[in-house]
Amino acid sequence: MRIVYAYNPSRMGGGSNNGTRATIELARRNGCEVEVFSRDSKQLPPGWRGRLAGGARLVYPREPVRAFSELLDRFKPDVVHAYELFPLVSPWILPQCSRRGIPVVMNCDDYRLTCPVMTHLREGKLCTECADHGEYRSVVRNCRQNVAESVTYALYNTMTRKLRLFADHVTRFVVLSEFTRRWFIEHAGIGGERISVVSPVIPVPETAADPGLGSYAAFAGRFVPEKGIPVLLEASRRSGVPVRLCRDKNFFSTVSLPEGVQVTIAQDRAELDQFYRKARMFILPSTWFETFGMVGAESMAHGIPVIASRLGAMASLVRDGVDGLLFEAGNAGELAEKMRRLWDDADLCRQLGRAAHENASAHWGPAAHWKRLVQVYAEVRAGA
Repeated sequence: MRIVYAYNPSRMGGGSNNGTRATIELARRNGCEVEVFSRDSKQLPPGWRGRLAGGARLVYPREPVRAFSELLDRFKPDVVHAYELFPLVSPWILPQCSRRGIPVVMNCDDYRLTCPVMTHLREGKLCTECADHGEYRSVVRNCRQNVAESVTYALYNTMTRKLRLFADHVTRFVVLSEFTRRWFIEHAGIGGERISVVSPVIPVPETAADPGLGSYAAFAGRFVPEKGIPVLLEASRRSGVPVRLCRDKNFFSTVSLPEGVQVTIAQDRAELDQFYRKARMFILPSTWFETFGMVGAESMAHGIPVIASRLGAMASLVRDGVDGLLFEAGNAGELAEKMRRLWDDADLCRQLGRAAHENASAHWGPAAHWKRLVQVYAEVRAGA
């Protein structure tokens, strides 16, 4: 099978970038002929010049459309798999696929289809104003805390919706959880038959760690407001459970941390794995409804129980009382109680951790991901 993967890596880093690259590598390992069409936002200059340059590419970016068209004609793919296209790749590449009869699969790793800023979060609270009333609300509310950015994001979503660049030129949308599938059916007006659930690639080690020996409660991911780090730190203060945070060396940080917080900057995958395996529990305190919760799934794959917000996809990622615990999003008091419970009960940690590892092995490994994705590719090629 010949596949073109098209995506624009996020400058913020995160699980979406990692998941995209993991899928591309899987395709190559499984004998597919692969071409990658990518434009990196890091190419944009910093500050207002970068915002202006990114916004200028919205109307019709000739260079990426021309280059992509040439790639299609030269490589003649069986399927195009698109991920995030904003701002430098552009959804204007998608009609080029339709003109050539090439099916398009598009991953929706965030809520871009229904929220210009992708998180449905405003001033720390969940928001659906743009989905309910129109994208202009993100300009009125200045959701990016920068007028130029808010206008650019709103115009992008308005353009793609009004011109039906996704609606008419994507054959199958791929989401990471059943929650996100239901969300897009209800709020984006996409028929359920056009949305497939394919969880991301989660590396699953053969042997689980022993969380009963863990010496801290862990958090890993991007240090951004919607990840709920202040809630975690407050819960740590109340419970007396020590917390350590970890982020990839390439991830941005937009959250100010108080002095004394222990932070690990992971240089590679091996360091992140060791960070997971030395924890007694992993905390997923997000205040927005994650589309999956990759870092939570990764820690579960290592046999570490997760305490997660009872919100969005996280509420189904963790089976409460089976392989982890759930708490009300933003409720530091309830989180503190759950953290203390696991800190004081090593046997319960081991019980939940074993179930987490078994669940990850059965559903989230590379083989399971590729099997489901190949099925989606086969369906779109057959016109199903």
